[in-house]
Amino acid sequence: MEILGNTLGEIAGEKAGIFKHRIPAFTVPQPDEAMHVLKEKASQLNVPLQVTAPLDAKLLNGLRLGLEGEHQYINAGLAVALSSTWLNINGNLDETHLKQTFIKGLATANLQGRAQIVCDQHINKKISNELDFFLDGAHSPESMQACARWFSLAIKDNNQTFFNQKPDNSKFSNEVAKTHQGEAQKSAQILLFNCMSVRDPQLLLPHLVKTCADHGVYFKKALFVPGLSVYHKIGSHALSPTDSNIDLSWQFTLQRVWENIMQGNKAGKNIGGASEELTGMEMSVSNCEHSAVFSSLPLVINWLRDRVQQNQSTRFQVLVTGSIHLVGDVLKLIKK
Repeated sequence: MEILGNTLGEIAGEKAGIFKHRIPAFTVPQPDEAMHVLKEKASQLNVPLQVTAPLDAKLLNGLRLGLEGEHQYINAGLAVALSSTWLNINGNLDETHLKQTFIKGLATANLQGRAQIVCDQHINKKISNELDFFLDGAHSPESMQACARWFSLAIKDNNQTFFNQKPDNSKFSNEVAKTHQGEAQKSAQILLFNCMSVRDPQLLLPHLVKTCADHGVYFKKALFVPGLSVYHKIGSHALSPTDSNIDLSWQFTLQRVWENIMQGNKAGKNIGGASEELTGMEMSVSNCEHSAVFSSLPLVINWLRDRVQQNQSTRFQVLVTGSIHLVGDVLKLIKK
């Protein structure tokens, strides 16, 4: 918004800057305010603007999109329309081959930090349970709802079959497809969250909580932590502040918002605060009934790993969201 504008119309006008004279352009269904601007800009440049429909799942011939989430069918429809037009313009008219290529591409596409599941491989292999990270860089109310829906459905699959889905093609997460045998484990859902201070947690967190609750999912604890890297402007060097000089005031603000939501949530009795699995809070700088603030991300990861070691009957499922920077920092740590 700082760059693109404060209204949907202003933002759409900036986005429409990619339009080129008489060159085909594509979009998906938009709010009226945005669509009006896109059509006006297209008319000025004689741009044939096409609004694409979501991809019909039947076209995948029984396969699933590589990217999770219902909204990805909208993105997939746009991708197919754009790719088909470009290929046809360049003389690739074999529609049968194109269809097979598109199906393969849509089924194998992956994007780090969006609906990504990674199993922590630092845990002692003799321990039967797991520490699973569910990573999504959602940072708007709409994307937070989509993230919550994905997480809620994903952990149910995770608990039933320990992921009946394709791993993300990295060596690191190939373990995610294995199936646990024997007695069913307990599971504990934990939120690991941070967002930029220009975001409004009063909008983001309630959407997350409500959507998860609608699916019967409640967090045992929310953990708030600053990222490893601080970016002041594009092109600047990443800073790695030490625990002693980092400002945690924003994390305390996030914690207060979360505690207020929990206190006002009638379903709060279903949301575990203090529990036997979540001991060792002396590692945090601020521990409340439903949340804790940690001074650094490595401390959080170590705390989670300690909980796994000490609770072999519980599977810990950690949703990491609110910031693509946080997601990237977590990936850096757990991939080592």
